Amino acid sequence: MRLNRTGDLVADHEYPATTDELVSAYGTETIHLQNGSETVGAVLERLGAQTYADSNEVYDAILTGVGHEAIGRRFYSDRDAPTLGEGNAEQVSF
Repeated sequence: MRLNRTGDLVADHEYPATTDELVSAYGTETIHLQNGSETVGAVLERLGAQTYADSNEVYDAILTGVGHEAIGRRFYSDRDAPTLGEGNAEQVSF
């Protein structure tokens, strides 16, 4: 995921700031995700109306608020046990 200077932009904003203020200022900025893109406005609006104390809170909100397009294969885990029919490969010791 590339935030394309979004962290730098919100760092220069005056705080505390509301969701509406941040969306007005940076809502059209694009975040490039693993499987698509999303705007800062869409992410912040999804999180609802909030007041952010500083840029770190905004940055964290953006990182945690992006959609499932920000991850690779959905529901994939290389840590889960094999499902029925997958065959149990023997463990390999390195």
